[in-house]
Amino acid sequence: MAQPMVASEIADHFAQVFGTRPQIFRAPGRVNLIGEHTDYNDGFVMPAAIGFSTYVAVGRRPDRKLVTHSEQFADHFEFDLDDLPRQRIGSWCDYVLGVALALQQRGLKLGGANLLVHGEVPIGAGLSSSAAIEVASALALMSRSTVHLALPEIAKLCRQAENNFVGAHVGIMDQFVSCMGKSGQAILLDCRTLDYQFVAIPSGVELVVGNTMVKHEVATSGYNARRAESEEAVRYFMKWDPTVRALRDVSLDLLNEHARDLPPIILKRCTHVIHENERTLAAARALAAGDFAEIGELMRASHCSLRDQYEVSCRELDLMVESAEGLPGFIGGRMTGGGFGGCTINLVHEEHVADFAAQIADRYRAATGINPQVYVCVAGDGAQAVTEPPEPAP
Repeated sequence: MAQPMVASEIADHFAQVFGTRPQIFRAPGRVNLIGEHTDYNDGFVMPAAIGFSTYVAVGRRPDRKLVTHSEQFADHFEFDLDDLPRQRIGSWCDYVLGVALALQQRGLKLGGANLLVHGEVPIGAGLSSSAAIEVASALALMSRSTVHLALPEIAKLCRQAENNFVGAHVGIMDQFVSCMGKSGQAILLDCRTLDYQFVAIPSGVELVVGNTMVKHEVATSGYNARRAESEEAVRYFMKWDPTVRALRDVSLDLLNEHARDLPPIILKRCTHVIHENERTLAAARALAAGDFAEIGELMRASHCSLRDQYEVSCRELDLMVESAEGLPGFIGGRMTGGGFGGCTINLVHEEHVADFAAQIADRYRAATGINPQVYVCVAGDGAQAVTEPPEPAP
């Protein structure tokens, strides 16, 4: 993870690389408190933006080139805006390219731009570094256009870029919360309608993220396989109820009625998604009411379901979850993100946070031999401009 830099340092680095002063935009990563693998099933999720962000500094060019540099990667890239690649090239810049292409397909006329990317969101940890770079890049590129989209539209466009260009079949959650996050709040989001409401994280409760430091090779293929299995499940249910368009539409009664008619794997996937939607709605009510016991039980049930029914956990995630159990101040925890490695999210009473962070790290290290990273986070604001546009040269 890159060390945080203030905007002035990023601007200075940009000036060293490109010789001009930039405008800087930022977009945060996220944790998902509950509602996992429900977003692409048109279901409910409850994420929060976190204080780790990706920054994109942008300056105008007189030509039609898009030039991208990163402070985390050595590769630099130069593209012609009138002839952008139509397929991913297999590098970090695919997220920028995909967004640029999606903006142009939307009808926005982009001007030539120099981009410098600085990322603080841990990569491969399930904290949505991809959505952060997509959203920050969209804001930066739109600053070189005469058309500006509303934040929910930017979220949909960035998801399109990741689906169609990068090739990850993600839902809308990551991009939406990166755009719309609010300090001190989680977001209960209906991934079908994009209706949402803020749910305050109770005073005195902090978010502690446990990074297992592993990401298994099956992560991308496993994620896409689960999405394909969900789509297969929908085809079964459409035969019994033609109004079904996604697993979001399948009731518990319909699931129970046809449980014996489904292949065992498909039944397990359906069971997770349908119950996870119910858990997410219940967790929003419990969080609003400050019912910590209920929140803890719902988060525990969510992780067990992800482990046993959706089968996207792994040994390291399970051990990180187990390492939190029984520690003072612990409210509840579970894996967060797509799975097969990455992070857990824990709700912890603030007076115990320092000890909790140290003890969960010690327990995990003793169980695995891996040194984890533990981040204490607060729910933060969504994407925004960090600096004003520079004064034009005389």
